[in-house]
Amino acid sequence: MLVNRLNSYQKLEELRQSKLIVYVTGDRPGLETQISPEILEYFVRHLDNLQNSDKISLFLYTRGGDTMAAWSLINLIKQFCKEFEVIIPSKARSAGTLISLGANKIVMTKQATLGPIDPSLNTPLNPQNPAFPQNPQARLPVSVESIRGYIDLAKQELGVQSENNLTNIFLHLSNFVHPLVLGDTYRVRTQIKTLSRKLVAQHTTDGEQIEKIVSFLCSDSGSHDYPIYRREARDELGLNIEKPNDELYSVIDEVFTSIQEELELLNMFDIGTIVGNHNSVNYSFRRVLIESIVGGTDVFVSEGMLIKSQFPVQPQFQNGPATFRTVFEDNRTFEGWKYEPSQKQEIAQPEVSV
Repeated sequence: MLVNRLNSYQKLEELRQSKLIVYVTGDRPGLETQISPEILEYFVRHLDNLQNSDKISLFLYTRGGDTMAAWSLINLIKQFCKEFEVIIPSKARSAGTLISLGANKIVMTKQATLGPIDPSLNTPLNPQNPAFPQNPQARLPVSVESIRGYIDLAKQELGVQSENNLTNIFLHLSNFVHPLVLGDTYRVRTQIKTLSRKLVAQHTTDGEQIEKIVSFLCSDSGSHDYPIYRREARDELGLNIEKPNDELYSVIDEVFTSIQEELELLNMFDIGTIVGNHNSVNYSFRRVLIESIVGGTDVFVSEGMLIKSQFPVQPQFQNGPATFRTVFEDNRTFEGWKYEPSQKQEIAQPEVSV
């Protein structure tokens, strides 16, 4: 954990009269990460170190991920506190919005956005992302609502009603999206509506309003990328939204800027640019952070070596100029979680004299 962030975390805890946990899933293009079930065991350790607190603030930045992991995280945190709030510096989309619905209060900066809860599945079976042909692990996310929209387009806009024609359309889709991924989209869509109703019911007891909010978040917004800013979240969805004052906003911005730089969220993962004129480059990319003052840092890291090779290409014409084809290899040697104690923990260690 960087020293300047430790000071900012202490300031945030003072301003919010709470204990703080920071959770950021990086969305650096080409190295995107998502909320996943494996985070729960790391959160347990941070929460155990906090001990039972009257109030816990979750500083959250994410584009989404596994809905059941988000649901489990909400219920896990609430076992350790009487009041739970989420602080959103920028994006808390999809499953991140689901987590926010589970909070008693949502602190949103002027640029912060929630989003529709129509999660995108990201599995090894997803289609290869053509924007990153040199990175075989880069996969296109499959939006639950996009699958539904494809079928609705055929039925409602194009007027396809024949069972045989609809079957052919579905089979054509399965040539591009793995059938198991298609099956998961149906399961997740049903699941997300059930979870959303339970969480929205914490904000209002009006059954009609609950259904209106759930329908909007799960399908009626029209786009997975639809941004919900704090005014709409407060005035139209009826969520308990707090606008930070200047002092609080300044600290939130300091924290997020520091994390943004550390995870290089604004820099595309482009192998050619990283390797440059070298034949090979060792790398270590930090991709997810879970941090707290007393719990230190759990960081998800990808490490390895990027290797550039050049192969001669047969000239198109006799005696034509020699050309070469450049191929990049990502030789990943480690991918997983590492633990780093905070400076406060290191200082607290007793000195041993010999």
